[in-house]
Amino acid sequence: MFMRRRQIWLASSALLGATVPVATQAQAQAQTQEATPSRVDADALSDIVVTAERRSASSQKVPLAIQSVSGAALAATGYTSLTDLQYITPGVQYDPTQGAAFQIRGVGSTSFDFSNAKSVSVVVDDVVMDAPRANGLTGLVDIDRVDVLLGPQGTLFGKNATSGVIAVTTGMPKLSETTVRASASLGEHDERILNGTVNVPLGSMAALRVSGFDQAFDGFGRNVTLDKKVGSQHEYGGRARLYIEPSSSLNFTLSGDYAHHWDSSVRTPVSGQPANVTAILNELGVFPGPKSADTADSSYGNIETEEAGLSFRVVADLGGLTLTSISAYRYSRYDNSTPASLTPYDRYAYIPFNIGNLDTDKVSEEIHLASPTGGFVEWLVGGFYNKLKSRQTQLQWSTGGEPLYDANGTPKATLIALTGALGVDANASLFNATNETMAGFGQLKFNLTPTLSVSVGGRYTRDVNSQGLDFVTIDPEPITGYNPTFVGSSAAPALSYGKVKGDNFSYRIAPQYQVAPNVMLYASYSTGYKPAGIAFVGNKYAPYRDETVKAWEGGIKSEWLGHRLRVNLDVFRSDFKDFQATILTQIPDGSGGLINATVIGNAGGLRTQGVEGSITAQPLPGLTLSGSGSYTDAKFTDYVYNATTNYTGTRLTNAPKWAGTAAIDYAHELPSGAGLKAHVDYAYRGEVWTVVGQPAYSNVPAYSLVNSRLSYSLPGKRVEVGVYGRNLFDQYFSTGWQQYGVLGLLHYTSPNARRTLGGFVNVSF
Repeated sequence: MFMRRRQIWLASSALLGATVPVATQAQAQAQTQEATPSRVDADALSDIVVTAERRSASSQKVPLAIQSVSGAALAATGYTSLTDLQYITPGVQYDPTQGAAFQIRGVGSTSFDFSNAKSVSVVVDDVVMDAPRANGLTGLVDIDRVDVLLGPQGTLFGKNATSGVIAVTTGMPKLSETTVRASASLGEHDERILNGTVNVPLGSMAALRVSGFDQAFDGFGRNVTLDKKVGSQHEYGGRARLYIEPSSSLNFTLSGDYAHHWDSSVRTPVSGQPANVTAILNELGVFPGPKSADTADSSYGNIETEEAGLSFRVVADLGGLTLTSISAYRYSRYDNSTPASLTPYDRYAYIPFNIGNLDTDKVSEEIHLASPTGGFVEWLVGGFYNKLKSRQTQLQWSTGGEPLYDANGTPKATLIALTGALGVDANASLFNATNETMAGFGQLKFNLTPTLSVSVGGRYTRDVNSQGLDFVTIDPEPITGYNPTFVGSSAAPALSYGKVKGDNFSYRIAPQYQVAPNVMLYASYSTGYKPAGIAFVGNKYAPYRDETVKAWEGGIKSEWLGHRLRVNLDVFRSDFKDFQATILTQIPDGSGGLINATVIGNAGGLRTQGVEGSITAQPLPGLTLSGSGSYTDAKFTDYVYNATTNYTGTRLTNAPKWAGTAAIDYAHELPSGAGLKAHVDYAYRGEVWTVVGQPAYSNVPAYSLVNSRLSYSLPGKRVEVGVYGRNLFDQYFSTGWQQYGVLGLLHYTSPNARRTLGGFVNVSF
């Protein structure tokens, strides 16, 4: 693993370092996506420039529900992870438990299956981040903006997304500018965050931008057996981007990134443990409960991931037509060690060894050609190819509830291989999956009058997904310290390999009408598609069908009072057919009991509908007030899982009916040239259930979070010092619940579920 990581990082460094200074004065159009806003009145709201339709345009002119967050706004909240977007944008949720994935408008598939495509695509600098267990972005250094596109996407983006897209734009290198920015903060729980960005011109027509980060904090619970913190985290990484513009009609951007993540966030006991386990825990000082994050397991569970990638972007002006090509390679690794015994192994054990190693490789190519804007017809046509390969080894070795060691310290001679198979000489599972997508897409926009236009887009997709399950033997001695024998718990699958193919045509129709120069009405009807896949559950071959959606949306985008007030509102409804839902099913644990496992199944019908709105005002120079909210009614309309299980009418997991945010920002320059800044934000999230069917144990009550930030900058604005507070009122909440066989109810806790106070310093020159 180390050699591969080193080779990837050295390759990206070599490519980005092999530059030859070249001469020109032109500034790239690609750079001016973050261009100076068209409005320069200090008393007016700044324009928000997005590329939701693959062209730079004001968000107020795009017929689509978009929630945009600038890099400065992200920094003001004090959040450090892309997953924290759920506390900033009401329409976004994140489920950290069943495979970890985003949801938009309540909808998203979270799955441990490797052939299951994501309902929400994370796109970073136009590259789709589709690796399982990976978010595509670790750390929030040098972020220009994040745009959340709500509803089905695909007619203009490389990969189909039935729920929406989270598009992240990082800082572009700037010609003829030498800048350095650095930030350091220190807070409670030994929180420490370091960020830095350097922009260096290389001659007159090239520039290099390099950013890096290192952030960590201590955990919120403790492992009393090992005397270690539970929930600690450490992340570090960097990004380098080389921009070359040999002429005003041609530019290249070569990007490389690497990120590493480690955490010890393991599930901890809440209730329902066997009496003997509860007695052992209490004796050791662990008292299970909904606000406890303590455990006494003999092994220190942890998750370690890394992601790395290269991309090469070419933009060429072909006599008024704009040709864009984005080529990318990405690699990810996800290693987890998540034992489930809760107590010292000489007292009680259940699954003392639970280790998985996942590696993914992916290549992608996207190319599109766009017409000039302003004519009667504007058009864009493109193609996309993506091939993702995933390989995972997984071992789960159980004692069946008996101690791993007897009173004499002798280890148990036979372990149950939950990842083996009856009659097969093996102790681990090996999964190999390949997801391949080819697509063509395009859009026509007819400007019928100066105020009325209609956009029509379409996409043809061809998918080939496959997955196989083999059983292998992993040397147990480095893991257990001895050589036990193994017995399987489930029969081998009747089929050990499967492949599914699918074709789909999706489309979108979106009229828009400019009622006044600053008031636009829009509507859209769109369809979406997610491909079928192959799963294995308890060694059983379990394919599932493709998922489709029909979506309606209508809204108004408006600005008033000389661009000092912005009000946007939309209503939406999406009807899904054969939604790929994740539920818990029970499989044998090898000792006569059952343990829950996740499974993908098709729900016949699902509906999500609601209202979303946002308001931003600048009543006084330097003072900005903002708020946004959503009402989402997301439930199954037809989901009969089996003869005894009917989920029809129940709400989707992690889908609050009500969510909202509000913020106040104030900036003031003193006569000396020094500056003051103040920020306060509030986020509300309604109650949710984290398990399909709304079982009472999985309920997370509604909660609110308040963050603040206050800073003082020296004259010249090169140095800024300040203090921050996250979750000022110390609001506690759990992020997920799990019934884990005989171990009872377990849960996960977020580091955001505690108050954190700290200070920071920023420098720039």
